[in-house]
Amino acid sequence: MKQVVQNYKSGELAVLDVPVPGCKPGGVLVRSAFSLISTGTELMKVSEAGMSMLGKARSRPDQVAKVMQSVATNGVPATYRKVMGKLDSYTPLGYSLCGVVEQVGTGIDDVKVGDLVACAGNEHALHAELNWVPKNLYAPVPDGLAPRHAAFGTVGSIAMQGVRQGEPQLGEVALVIGLGLIGQLVVQLLAAAGVRVVGADPDPVRCELAERLGAAACGDPASAAVEAAVAELTDGHGVDQVYLAAGGGSNQPVELAARLCRDRGRVVDIGKCRLDLPWNAYYEKELDVRFSRSYGPGRYDPEYELEGRDYPIGYVRWTERRNLACFLDLVARGSVDVEPLVSHIADFDDAVETYQRLKDGELKAVAVLFRYPEQKEEAGEAQAPAVAVPAVKRPTGGAPTPARSAKTPVRLAFVGAGNYATSMLLPHLAQRDGVELSTVVTTTALSAANAQRKFGFAEATTDLDAVLGDTSIDAVFVVTRHSSHAELTRKALLAGKTVFVEKPLALTEDELAGVLAAVEESGNDRLQVGFNRRFAPLLQEARKRFGARTGPASLRYLVNAGRLGHGSWYLQQGTEGSRFAGEGGHFVDTASWLLEADPVSVYAVATSGNEDLQVVLRYPDGSTATISYVTTGAAGFPKETLDLIADGKVLRLDDFVRASVFVDGGVGRKRWVSSRLPKARDKGQSAELAAFIKAVRTGGPMPVPLESLVATTSATLAVQAGLVGGAPVTLARAR
Repeated sequence: MKQVVQNYKSGELAVLDVPVPGCKPGGVLVRSAFSLISTGTELMKVSEAGMSMLGKARSRPDQVAKVMQSVATNGVPATYRKVMGKLDSYTPLGYSLCGVVEQVGTGIDDVKVGDLVACAGNEHALHAELNWVPKNLYAPVPDGLAPRHAAFGTVGSIAMQGVRQGEPQLGEVALVIGLGLIGQLVVQLLAAAGVRVVGADPDPVRCELAERLGAAACGDPASAAVEAAVAELTDGHGVDQVYLAAGGGSNQPVELAARLCRDRGRVVDIGKCRLDLPWNAYYEKELDVRFSRSYGPGRYDPEYELEGRDYPIGYVRWTERRNLACFLDLVARGSVDVEPLVSHIADFDDAVETYQRLKDGELKAVAVLFRYPEQKEEAGEAQAPAVAVPAVKRPTGGAPTPARSAKTPVRLAFVGAGNYATSMLLPHLAQRDGVELSTVVTTTALSAANAQRKFGFAEATTDLDAVLGDTSIDAVFVVTRHSSHAELTRKALLAGKTVFVEKPLALTEDELAGVLAAVEESGNDRLQVGFNRRFAPLLQEARKRFGARTGPASLRYLVNAGRLGHGSWYLQQGTEGSRFAGEGGHFVDTASWLLEADPVSVYAVATSGNEDLQVVLRYPDGSTATISYVTTGAAGFPKETLDLIADGKVLRLDDFVRASVFVDGGVGRKRWVSSRLPKARDKGQSAELAAFIKAVRTGGPMPVPLESLVATTSATLAVQAGLVGGAPVTLARAR
């Protein structure tokens, strides 16, 4: 299928061939009929992409702050790879469309194949021939409403949410500053609610259009016409509400709002304009400044948008989906007229030219629609696997795979192509001799296309079953979200593939048992979990310098994990498990590797709210490891520091940039310190991948024994049980 994309680094716009998205549970696959260009938001994004790197940085200071924090935590090279990887990727455009349901996912019963729906979301209602849309981001189109009019649903919901934030009352007077697409819709919604409207925009054509659509008067904000109209309609008191629907860097809109608003009036920001509030003006009138967040409650809440969990109507009357349905109803009943807003309808194949004409100012438009070809194409049957794993027997182990010719490349498939895969794994594999990147599988079409373009995959698809059934693929990398790791690993093992799964292997004991059942059933134990720290060259050298030990050891591992940013999927603990369950295996594995054993018990305590954890692991020879996993520390402090103490020796690791070993011997003290700082923090990914590829190529043992992977996973999962029970948890699988 085709999709409109943009490279944010170069500014390039393209209509790209990408795989058809899979129809996942909880949503529908929709074939687009019309999609709407947001002439404000989208053109701003297109313009930003054309800026220099310095210009991009100035326009997004929030992202610059994140980059600087990443440099402090991960170092310059790793941060550079991550940032450049994001910038030099195709990103989607679009967020408002109407189309026909082509496939219905499990759990959906309110629409059927062939129904017309309006869709919302900058990840789900894209300028693409097909989109997968979750339940709370689509609404059925009322009978008789034209598809091109229903395509306004999302922008209409944005305008509606802004109006709701203003709480207009019958007979009030409102000022709408900015009469672009959103402003024109706000004017109509206010008029439909019995509010008299004054509009302000420097474009006389837009002012005339707003008056035709219900505004009492409109004019240039720099002229006296707007102020005169407000004075006449309000008897000199000022308007009850002001709606800021303008963009740009001028502070004129907020200053005009203060001047023309009545005492204790309301100012609602809908657009993205400069907000340097003149303190005296806003203080003296005690103006109520409000923000309108996109298309309503539920926006940016993954449980609402992705998992379909609705808010009870008694508590949240107007959600994203209810706003969408309400706006469609208003248009269907003629209370809102969007036809006069349609300045141009372009064929989807002409998308790049259309954007360029809008950017250059050649095409003057309030609203532009893309019209999609009517011919049908195969939508595909791929569905994302669901996690449903029964408890089963322990494994008996499988036979090693046969050795391969040194001249035969190892063919790899990747399931998932997110940030970690594209910044920490694929760059090492793409340049490795004897490796062929065969297929990348994702549930979103564009991420697969990006990975194929940047790393040279032969194919990109959303069909997992086809990949697992491809006998020419030697190994499968599972680099998806945590909740899918166990089930995807199980399916790949049963398909006879060698599997590399990024941590964690499982989020529950039942999931772990399901993986082991697949090993038992298939006789295939060719499994590696992405516990990379044991492969870090600096730590390996320090362990060698530390040497053998005769007595028990004490190990302290401080992980200054830091707080997660708002919206991080790591916060979705209901589906993705706790943060420690997701990444704690790294630290348990490192401790067990240094102590050369698997733990026999786990004891865990937490601060109030479980923000900071103390995890104590006990080992067969009496050694202990204490992992302090904290999220409340200073961001500038190193992320990982480790001390290993035994037999008069101390090994110290400072965040994979420096290591030292202190030894008390019979002839005095010795000290080894890594001679120089490395160019980058090397946490072992490259060496780990080299060991994995060697095992696949030769058929030899996997880099880490299966028993150790299981013991580490069990110990990580036991932390939650220990927190609940308040007592040490004995590990039955320990060797």
